[in-house]
Amino acid sequence: MPPTRPTPTQEGADMPRSLIRKNPSDFKTLPLFVEATPEGLNYQSIGMPLNFAQTLHKRRQVTVTDTERFSLELANLGVSVRLTLNWHGRDYWVLVRQRRQDRGDVVLKLISGYVPAHEINLPLHTAIQEIAEECLLETPEGWLSGRFNETWLPAPYSAALHYREALPFRLTPLSGAARPVRCGTQTLLERPRGYVHLPTASLQLIYDLRLEVPKEAKSLSLFHVDERLEGDQLVARLDRKRPDLYLMPLSDGQPCAELYTLHKDRLHSASTRGLYLAESFAHQEGWVVREERIRWKDWLIQQGLSAPRKASGLQRLTGKARQIFRKVVKTKSPL
Repeated sequence: MPPTRPTPTQEGADMPRSLIRKNPSDFKTLPLFVEATPEGLNYQSIGMPLNFAQTLHKRRQVTVTDTERFSLELANLGVSVRLTLNWHGRDYWVLVRQRRQDRGDVVLKLISGYVPAHEINLPLHTAIQEIAEECLLETPEGWLSGRFNETWLPAPYSAALHYREALPFRLTPLSGAARPVRCGTQTLLERPRGYVHLPTASLQLIYDLRLEVPKEAKSLSLFHVDERLEGDQLVARLDRKRPDLYLMPLSDGQPCAELYTLHKDRLHSASTRGLYLAESFAHQEGWVVREERIRWKDWLIQQGLSAPRKASGLQRLTGKARQIFRKVVKTKSPL
């Protein structure tokens, strides 16, 4: 059963709301030793646990001469989720906006986070936790709980938000990557895609999961919650004015060059002007990704996509207004 929930409280509609505060020194992760071959990638932890500041210090550029076969010491293990949301019979990729303080940029990225030391051999657990922390689904009756197969997701903000016990969303794994990633001798569950990100000396794993919203959940809104370092604390805030969670529609499993936010069951088109995507969207060569980020326009070219054409003034008119417009034009036409 899910954790117990508090009774609903009146939430401010405009002010960003602090949901939880953490001491960043409580987080510990482990550096890695990675061995890559054309057949697979193996990693294991080395050394002593590092706090967040120590990990950032080790995330410096590394190089390889052969992208298919190499051995490296890396700063940390990161995990991401390519989350496919099924809503009203259509699939969407879920992206979140993040200001990356360690890299000084703003990107749209997959739901992601650092893998703590105690979960180095079970990064799938971290991935599910990141969904619970970063992707919030709201209905008028409260925030949706979630399940992965038969396991309830945590409710990290239960002290501040009212979670619904009924109608949980469901997470299920999609097909895994062709080449295995192993922690020691253990092949990782659900076969995530793996790559070494050279600029940050990190191993990144991407899980492919599907999220199904219950049909009974009406007037759905989506919000992203991210932690930011404020003074000596990590603070998670909910800002209704900046939902920061975006949907990219899929057609026959392939992404479309469109972005939307979802508020009370209505999709709202989002601007892609000057947009950058995180490095997980950049070209992967063997086991390696070299880029820090990729421009939206460059990613469209890479995928063979074209941006949707803007509707003309006539196309934007309603059907009734379009009929009136055509009658006026016809009346004014010369014989």
